Amino acid sequence: MQDVTPAAAVPAGHGPGRAPTAAPAELLRQLRGRHGVDPVTHVERVPARAGTPAPWPEWVPEELRAALGRRGVVAPWRHQAEAADLAYAGRHVVVATGTASGKSLAYQLPALAALLADPRATALYLAPTKALAADQLRAVAGLELDGVRPACYDGDTPRAERDWIRQHSRFVLTNPDMLHHGILPGHAHWSGFLRRLAYVVVDECHTYRGVFGSHVAHVLRRLRRQCAKYGRTPGGPTFVLASATSGDPATAAGRLTGLPVTAVTEDASPRGGVTFALWEPPLLPAPSASASPEAADLTQVRRSALRETADLLADAVAAGVRTLAFVRSRKGAEVVATTARRALDEAVPGLGERVAAYRAGYLREERRELERALLHGDLLGLASTNALELGVDLVGLDAVLVCGWPGTRASLWQQAGRAGRSGDEALAVLVARDDPLDTYLVHHPEALFGRPVEATVLDPANPYVLAPQLACAAAEAPLTPPDLELFGEGAKEAVDDLVAAGALRQRPTGWYWRHRERPEVDLRGEGGAPVCVVEASTGRLLGTVDGGSAHFLVHPGAVYLHQGVSYVVDQLDLADGCALVHAEEPDWSTHARDVTSLSVVSVRSYVDAGPVGLFLGEVDVTSQVVSYQRRRIASGEVIDTRPLDLPARELRTVAVWFTLSPQSLALAGVDPADVPGALHAAEHAAIGLLPLMATCDRWDIGGLSTALHPDTESPTVFVYDGHPGGAGFAERAYRTAAEWLRATRDAIAECGCEAGCPSCVQSPKCGNGNNPLSKPGAVRVLDVVLANLPSDRPPQQPGPADAADAGGVSAPAGVGGNG
Repeated sequence: MQDVTPAAAVPAGHGPGRAPTAAPAELLRQLRGRHGVDPVTHVERVPARAGTPAPWPEWVPEELRAALGRRGVVAPWRHQAEAADLAYAGRHVVVATGTASGKSLAYQLPALAALLADPRATALYLAPTKALAADQLRAVAGLELDGVRPACYDGDTPRAERDWIRQHSRFVLTNPDMLHHGILPGHAHWSGFLRRLAYVVVDECHTYRGVFGSHVAHVLRRLRRQCAKYGRTPGGPTFVLASATSGDPATAAGRLTGLPVTAVTEDASPRGGVTFALWEPPLLPAPSASASPEAADLTQVRRSALRETADLLADAVAAGVRTLAFVRSRKGAEVVATTARRALDEAVPGLGERVAAYRAGYLREERRELERALLHGDLLGLASTNALELGVDLVGLDAVLVCGWPGTRASLWQQAGRAGRSGDEALAVLVARDDPLDTYLVHHPEALFGRPVEATVLDPANPYVLAPQLACAAAEAPLTPPDLELFGEGAKEAVDDLVAAGALRQRPTGWYWRHRERPEVDLRGEGGAPVCVVEASTGRLLGTVDGGSAHFLVHPGAVYLHQGVSYVVDQLDLADGCALVHAEEPDWSTHARDVTSLSVVSVRSYVDAGPVGLFLGEVDVTSQVVSYQRRRIASGEVIDTRPLDLPARELRTVAVWFTLSPQSLALAGVDPADVPGALHAAEHAAIGLLPLMATCDRWDIGGLSTALHPDTESPTVFVYDGHPGGAGFAERAYRTAAEWLRATRDAIAECGCEAGCPSCVQSPKCGNGNNPLSKPGAVRVLDVVLANLPSDRPPQQPGPADAADAGGVSAPAGVGGNG
């Protein structure tokens, strides 16, 4: 991502031969006229802003100034100069400013200046995606600085080039996965590079959250350890981090690196104005119960956000507006692109070729061709997963469509900021899904535009992360007591456990890895190695899905989409990591269903609020995908439910849960027969609203509710992290419980449906088919909780009798399994 925005840069404009497009306000007027009912609930005008330049720091070499001048950069903005000065002075720094604010220049200046001043110095750049590293390589290589020799070193790098890069490149661009799997295990081959390492750049560091962020935090500690071993600089390299605007970036960056970090947050770059619309698709007519017995379960459904986004994308492309649509899932991106292409071809044959999908899982050649077509304007519209939230510099885009809440305010603004990067006016539209959080946000714009963005949540002390990372470190070099201080809280206990398990051997000189092979550690916590999707008749590799999603996405009978072509899965071989498929265009979609059971292991902290209890602790969760539904694509009608025989999965994680006394529910008017549905509905909505408080989305978390849980002996609602050892989300929910559950209650009560719908209490991933649910009961349940739960009472630590002695008791499958 080359987001250098100089004080007097040559404007990118619309490019040669590009047709003028409608102003954002006029384009929005055209789009919102598509329905009889206005779907726009709010329009926010983000005004344009002038930039504040600063003089070049005196230490910037003339050669570098001249190279930047040839690219149109005549002076830095104030925040760029401030961050660069801090880094050049050896201070670890994070620059956390808006999209297109020029964060690249803030780290390029000190890193390149050091490389020009010392012909032996090196720099390492880390990006969360290959596309972002490749784009940054183009930016640095384009400066044509003698002796820097920038190069990408990742999974796509040909073997023949890797030795040359290790020996000769002084600016290596890679990602945490390659650092973990390739560079650190081969540190002896990289000793010359590490010995002279002056700067480590961590780009888009706000993406390192949850389990992935916790793993990356230890990968960076392992890097610091090897730099200390080989390095000639006592303090090691200087870390320069770049982040989208986020809450408390200094603390998050410090937790990520294990170092004191200074934050630069005041954005001094110019910005074009943005018209930001919140868009709620209209309700569809309720299907007749007489038409189908299953239709009663599908009442009061809104028009699909995917279909709405596809139609908006087609309309924008037809108007000549270069538009990027962000879609949350791989399958969704394919659906949006295919639907938009079909609509455009019906209007103007051949125009559909100007639209494509882009997502992870594509082969390298496909990704590069799509990036080239987008950069050269061959494509007018692109439906992408968040793979393009970070990545290639998309100068010239006019509009961004965000299909569904992307999970965090930071991500929302990052996606919206992909348009208007050339300084022109831009349009951004958030299209709400039929989901409690989306519905809440489009009707509470102050939650989007009047609040700071979230703090990044990660937990390096997670034992399920710390122990494997210590094993990796020991495989690289024996661990010593000072190393344990480097890895922080819990390291000594984790090492003792590894010794007891036979993974490490303790000797007077340290702890040694005992096995010949290296530890296998998945940084992204995706549940195992990727599963290859292969066309059975040809043997052609179509793409991959992560191991954790395979049970849901490529189970036998599942419909799998790739570049607009539908395939049906014939066989899933989990042992070999392969799903065999055949091409087919069915008129139905598939939806996996699972069952979940949960037992409490221990209680970390709790709040005693009379008839209500709030708890945080460890739980064991067992889940199994047991069947899938086939639904008509056109109507959503359930055709049938088919059984599956897949292995159960077990997870020890962290959960937040609340209990209520049966008496309090009876006094609130919840009939005993309605308690399961009331708790189930409250659980669904609480999961849907938790991303408002934590940097997660509902697919990162799960839940279970039951009218009588054997471990709590009370009506209980659990919400748990969907990662081993937890990811910090349940802790965040516990700390903000009153605010979180208040927003949950409001979202249910304010929804216009009568009996509950996907906008309030129905869940797209409910293992029990959204049955039973009681919308009015959920409001009453949450009223009881909020009436008794204080917002400012400090949590209590469990006493001996509260340590969940019943943790070994396994609960039956709860009503709200994995909601």
